[in-house]
Amino acid sequence: MEESRTLCGAAGFERLLKNVEKPARYVGGELNSVIKEPGEAEVNFALCFADVYEVGMSHLGINILYEVLNALPNVWAQRVFCPWTDMLEALRMCGEPLRSLEGGMPLCDFDLVGINLSYEMCYSNVLAMLDMGKLPMLAEDRGDGDPVVVGGGACTVNPEPVAAFFDLFVLGEGEEVSRELCALYARHKKEGFSRAAFLRDAAGLEGVYVPAFYEPVYHENGTIREIAVKQNGAPAVVKKRIVENFDAEQTVRKPVLPYIGTVHDRCTLEIMRGCPRGCRFCQAGFAMRPVRERRAETVRETARSVIAATGYDEISLSSLSSGDYSEIDGLVNGLVEEFREKRVSVSLPSLRIDSFEADLASGLQQVRKTGLTFAPEAGTQRLRDVINKNITQEEIIGAVTRAFESGVSTVKLYFMIGLPTETTEDLDGIADMVKSIREAFYSVPKDRRNGFLNITVSASCFVPKACTPFMWEAQDTVEMLAQKQQYLCGKLKMKGVKFNYHDASTSFLEAVLARGDRRLAPALLAAYRSGAVMDAWYEFFSLERYMEAFRACGIDPAFYANRERNADEVMPFEHLDCRISKAFLWQEREKAYEGVTTQECRKQCHACGIQKYCALAKQKRHVDA
Repeated sequence: MEESRTLCGAAGFERLLKNVEKPARYVGGELNSVIKEPGEAEVNFALCFADVYEVGMSHLGINILYEVLNALPNVWAQRVFCPWTDMLEALRMCGEPLRSLEGGMPLCDFDLVGINLSYEMCYSNVLAMLDMGKLPMLAEDRGDGDPVVVGGGACTVNPEPVAAFFDLFVLGEGEEVSRELCALYARHKKEGFSRAAFLRDAAGLEGVYVPAFYEPVYHENGTIREIAVKQNGAPAVVKKRIVENFDAEQTVRKPVLPYIGTVHDRCTLEIMRGCPRGCRFCQAGFAMRPVRERRAETVRETARSVIAATGYDEISLSSLSSGDYSEIDGLVNGLVEEFREKRVSVSLPSLRIDSFEADLASGLQQVRKTGLTFAPEAGTQRLRDVINKNITQEEIIGAVTRAFESGVSTVKLYFMIGLPTETTEDLDGIADMVKSIREAFYSVPKDRRNGFLNITVSASCFVPKACTPFMWEAQDTVEMLAQKQQYLCGKLKMKGVKFNYHDASTSFLEAVLARGDRRLAPALLAAYRSGAVMDAWYEFFSLERYMEAFRACGIDPAFYANRERNADEVMPFEHLDCRISKAFLWQEREKAYEGVTTQECRKQCHACGIQKYCALAKQKRHVDA
């Protein structure tokens, strides 16, 4: 105990860094980080990412909000990442709080603590950050002197399992509403801060959800009867926030440059939001509608700023489906030409097979040879029609052949197993497709091939998600998924082919949390207290730890993961509107079972619900003009 005390304080913190892996994760001081004078900011905003530094620094959303908030003269946004396990243990030993990188502020001293929820498996890290930041973990235990804890990110489509730990959530896109929240907080702070009054006013902002103002009521069988509104004036349904003028909205122009390698060590430019395709398993594809593009010139200007500020040698054009960007050929070729002398390459990490053309392939390969990633998702045409992938075997083989002819020899293929209606024939179809792709490579004349063929096949486990046509489906059991993985292992033993698959037990817990309700919070807290942390990392995840927590709390996780819902069941997120109608999603589910596809929405409107927003936005622009 005496030794632990000697570690506390600034000198003690430096001593801690000598005993942990990658101390650069915790010291800050990176190029382009924002430092403001103490006392200059009216609002101190902790911008938190519930994973390790290398992952969080690669997250585009965090980087966008960092520039958006620090552009406000009265706000100082400082970054906080979840410490790696060795640092967590060291902080616990000496009683040191989790601090920000920029100013070294303890998390508990901030006004607003915003935590990005990018993935259900980060929930234990959220609890670790609140705990190590010296904040009360439960929102109901916080007083006027504690920070307001704000959740945002992909998981806010259904944040109910972690609702007990947050004061409010931002649903949808955060740029505009984050500015509004900071302005509202500054006003309340000047008037003498009252937590209750602030939350009441915050609930009036579009896209802000205060979970304490709502209460689920249950049937005897455990399903939800209704979501009751407890607070007068709180909206019965909270609608997600949408950035109307995406091209004009602030983006990353001067990103913080890490001093250690990160997951994506490159210039990432967001060229489009939303996706017109409507793959029925894809939450982001529905939740991020409508489709909006940045002008090519805006993208080029941003690229110049980022390259000048960082010296990166790769530009990544980011979106859910970059090949659907209307100016993709001209943009890629223009960037390649402009940055060729600086040896800066251009990549497309999310490229649909049917949008891949020979001239695009040639442009991407001009500066340096890179591999390409495609996502057929399913091995047979029948199952691709079920999931509304809208690509054919001929298009797939044609695309990879063009890639091979342009010099590509490394291809990554993403598939999903456990999809609704899947059969053994669909699994066989994955192996058959890989064989056909190998044959396509060797059909290219030898003098036009580039090296040896390397195919990486990755198979993730289907997880039913909110705001998708498959949110009513039952997930395969862990045992069923494991059997399918082993079956594919045998089928994919081919020269030049590597097969990777996701841990089925992790996907099971993800499914529990993706459609879970507030009754899961005690189990999450129990699992954390028994050691759960960094659950997205295979070496730390323990399903048995969670199963024990579920048993202790009287929860059957199969109720959430392995149970099919009917059309009339009230979902835990029924009061949170992603702007896509439930009737449309159910209709898409029915079409899936009929094997009927739906054309992409930019060619034909299918009345998903988002068109109501588009009409109102257009009307508002007309009035403002």
